[in-house]
Amino acid sequence: MLRLNNVQVVYSDVILVLKGLSLEVPEGQIVALLGANGAGKTSTLRAISGLLKTENGRVTDGSIELMGRRIDGLDAEDICRLGVVQVMEGRKVLESLTVEENLRIGGYTRRDPDGARQDLEMIYDYFPRLVERRTQLAGYLSGGEQQMLVIGRALMAKPRLLLLDEPSLGLAPLLVREIFAIIQKINAERGTTILLVEQNAQIALGIAHAGYIMENGRIVLDGPAATLRGNADVREFYLGLSQAGRRKSFRELKFYKRRKRWVF
Repeated sequence: MLRLNNVQVVYSDVILVLKGLSLEVPEGQIVALLGANGAGKTSTLRAISGLLKTENGRVTDGSIELMGRRIDGLDAEDICRLGVVQVMEGRKVLESLTVEENLRIGGYTRRDPDGARQDLEMIYDYFPRLVERRTQLAGYLSGGEQQMLVIGRALMAKPRLLLLDEPSLGLAPLLVREIFAIIQKINAERGTTILLVEQNAQIALGIAHAGYIMENGRIVLDGPAATLRGNADVREFYLGLSQAGRRKSFRELKFYKRRKRWVF
């Protein structure tokens, strides 16, 4: 469904953030994009959704294709109408509107009112807590409830491709497991393709079909999620310490080999 081929992103015409990044997201799958802070994960999502312009950024090389059609030159609203919807980091709810008003705004571009009503009820089935809060102002919701709301609002747009940016950020472990179970359910029941940006490698790879690991604006490792979960280097980098008592960089790992993908 989605292909990034040697994409380069620059901010303010001087700051190079993505350095020839390539990845693919097959239709109907969950793909995890992992990496530390500053690796370029959020910039990757902005490049796909067209939101780079809001941060004075632009794609200066490479291509981004959705179902074989280039979208890297389109405006964000046009990309959204093609079915690409991004849930941004930080739970950006419309605080002065109610829960239901937030959800209905998510379906603003739709032209099927009956389908939108059905999807609203479906979202309430996925997130029963939102039913209890439907007339409450979104600004008074807890962090977990706000995360449920922004995911539900994105689903109201009926996305073909859902971009999720750090859905676990700042949430208690029980809430994280609940939200990730719902993300997996959305993929399984609706067939929604998902590109998931996360720092929590363990839980992300637990629901993903495949994964990519970023470092300094490049993909440095990729493969099926099960393979990455069992990779000793990935486990050490994300979950453990080196013998010296500090986290290693991929560059320091003895058996690590950088791989350049999608060479055309």
